[in-house]
Amino acid sequence: MARASGTPSRAVLLPLTLVLVALAALVAATLLVFDGWRGPGEPAPSAIGGPFRLQTSDGRVVTEKDFEGRPFLVFFGFTRCPDVCPTALAEVSAVFEKLGPQAKISALFVSVDPERDTPAALADFLSSFDKRITGLSGDPTALEAMRRAYRVYAKKVPLKDGDYTMDHTAIVYLMDKKGRFVNAFNMSRPAEDAAKELAKYL
Repeated sequence: MARASGTPSRAVLLPLTLVLVALAALVAATLLVFDGWRGPGEPAPSAIGGPFRLQTSDGRVVTEKDFEGRPFLVFFGFTRCPDVCPTALAEVSAVFEKLGPQAKISALFVSVDPERDTPAALADFLSSFDKRITGLSGDPTALEAMRRAYRVYAKKVPLKDGDYTMDHTAIVYLMDKKGRFVNAFNMSRPAEDAAKELAKYL
């Protein structure tokens, strides 16, 4: 029996149904990732970053709220780091210098070695770098929570002489004025170029 001309066949309906299901899944996934439309230029919620409460190198207790209103960089390291940490902080200092002394910008150097990184040790270590870099250490549990929030790996590595060093993630995180993660900030370029990008978030 011939089919009526206005009735679609199963061969047509099945692919159409699959397409509609796929579209529905895509929309649902998009809503989960972006949590709805947040306005032009506003990033979606990120799984990186979050609240913290730690001690600075001058003994003050600070939280993420103290850094709102200006973008800031975050780097995890330790004061006895022989190369990676001082190099990263020197690069951050060079970028900040290009931005000028009036730029409302900060950087957080978060210790992965609270056992040795006392406020005094942090202050001495950071004295060679830009004053807008704040050292953070304190309670090991609070530091571990911040490392988890930023998805940072850190592990004590014993040395032959009985001392130890720290193996850790060496990423510079860029956070916006509201403390939201923007991206892993590229430091492997001229300081002037990095400063131009950073200036977009001031």
